[in-house]
Amino acid sequence: MKKFTRRSLLARAIPASLLNLSGLSAAIQNASSPYRRPRLKITDVRTAVVRAHGLQLHVRIYTDQGLYGHGEGTDAVAGGVPLVNSFRFLLMGQDPLNVDALFERIRTAGIFAGAQAGQYVAALSAVEIALWDLAGKALGLPVWQLLGGRMRDRIRLYCDSQTNQPDDPGAREKIQQMLDLGFTAVKIDIDDANDPNRWDRVNWTASNAEIDNMVRKVRFMRESLPPRVDLAVDMHGRYDVVTAKRVARELEPFRLLWLEEPVPPENVDAMREVRASTSTPICCGENLFLRHGFREVLEKRAADIVMPDLQKCGGLLEGRKIADMAHTYYVPVAPHCVVSPIGTMASCHVCAAIPNFLILEWHWLSRLQLWRDFVREGDIIEKGFIRVPERPGLGVEMNEEAARKAQAPGTSWFGA
Repeated sequence: MKKFTRRSLLARAIPASLLNLSGLSAAIQNASSPYRRPRLKITDVRTAVVRAHGLQLHVRIYTDQGLYGHGEGTDAVAGGVPLVNSFRFLLMGQDPLNVDALFERIRTAGIFAGAQAGQYVAALSAVEIALWDLAGKALGLPVWQLLGGRMRDRIRLYCDSQTNQPDDPGAREKIQQMLDLGFTAVKIDIDDANDPNRWDRVNWTASNAEIDNMVRKVRFMRESLPPRVDLAVDMHGRYDVVTAKRVARELEPFRLLWLEEPVPPENVDAMREVRASTSTPICCGENLFLRHGFREVLEKRAADIVMPDLQKCGGLLEGRKIADMAHTYYVPVAPHCVVSPIGTMASCHVCAAIPNFLILEWHWLSRLQLWRDFVREGDIIEKGFIRVPERPGLGVEMNEEAARKAQAPGTSWFGA
């Protein structure tokens, strides 16, 4: 039997070209030094604003080693640029790898400036996502790895259909387009301020005819979709409790994926009352901020599904914390998402890392070409799913030539 020595084992494990002192030392350092990491300092923070589904705030954080991270915020970002500029002095010179520490530094500094919700948190969300992208690039790891590792390789999407009318001559074509794109779930809106059956322009108590019209829309979509394609319905938080309860009961036969925000988000007890009245699953959360905004919803069992918007609720780690809270109540998470492929991919990293992920929103059917051109990687959707990237950081890079076509008028482009 051949006897192996320590030297012969080492020679089998390491190529001959490295069997010299300097080469061996470099190989060992590269392979076995877990505490080595780049020493970075933040040198600049810049913004750009895109108008697609509303306003999207893009933030880039630059460092002294040439790396930068890119994040995106949405909805409550009309005042996002001056807010990010105000965060700048808290970021300059700091180590961007201390993501949560920087997040808390900015959040707690704004306790008297609205840091509990709204525009402040939406702008901070874009900054936080940019920090994660930067951290992943610096460490050579995808963000999902930094969030604890992935539980799934691809992320299921649902398509916000932007059609629901049986008398729309283009409805069948739009529905077929969604099916051809491979989506396994669709969402429609049934709130309508212009419904001719409304008696009052201010009060949102729905009449019998309005409710009949809502049910008609849902029936049309459910009958137009294959049985295996799920259907969700959105009421955009517009109605009162009596209407919400009536609609939820009327829709029970359709076995919806969920009924979304049937009442406004600020009264959790009202949402709980609606949920207790029906077997239709109730979903809410796109207008809640930070994990603190979800605490009462979960404690009071006010929703069957929660849908944090990771581009405005506090970012990726905050989204992970919200999901972990929901998981203790066995509540699934279906993030709201109306942003570009950059923000959408950022959401995918969280969706990959949490056990209770259900499905992720996609809202760009009417802007399909812009979606496909927005990042250098092209269309990131494959038959209704997004494959989680292996590349460092978020794994996508903006195609600026395409993105600038949607630049909001009167705004600067990353300082230019």
